[in-house]
Amino acid sequence: MNKPIHAYFTNDHRRLEELLDQACKDPQAIQEEPYHAFRVGLLTHIKMEEKILFLAAKEANGGEPIPLAAKLRLDHGALTALMVVPPNAAVIAAVRHIIEKHDELEEAPGGMYDICEALTKEQTAELLIRLAQTTPVPVHPPNTHPVAVDSANRAMARAGFDLHLEGGSPQGKHKGG
Repeated sequence: MNKPIHAYFTNDHRRLEELLDQACKDPQAIQEEPYHAFRVGLLTHIKMEEKILFLAAKEANGGEPIPLAAKLRLDHGALTALMVVPPNAAVIAAVRHIIEKHDELEEAPGGMYDICEALTKEQTAELLIRLAQTTPVPVHPPNTHPVAVDSANRAMARAGFDLHLEGGSPQGKHKGG
């Protein structure tokens, strides 16, 4: 079965993984240029899913959100929060863990991409054009303030990940959100 939307996003997952691998060849010295490209790419990928694919699927589903959308949106929030803080071994490990679980929900047979593809099959060509025209998300330099780490920890907890970054303020050390 031809699945161009599934292929588009899955190929982008592999591209992002390669950028992250390039950036982290030496975990003690994360390479700035490929990591910046990864950040922009990941946030742009999330933008394409949230603003184009998931909305089109929701509209095609009579205005009802796709059940997986809520969980994926929480994952997107956690990943976005992790893109704010400076990269280190713990941040990269959290990003990799969340991406692995997240991509499974999207790529698996019957997963989000298959659901969206089936619902939007009459719009495939239009959606692929809109996806290709998506502008990159601008990013600021990583934020070293402890509040950024606290926010990332809370976003990961909301998404159901039992992960914790050190370096937040004392109030941010608790689990929950």
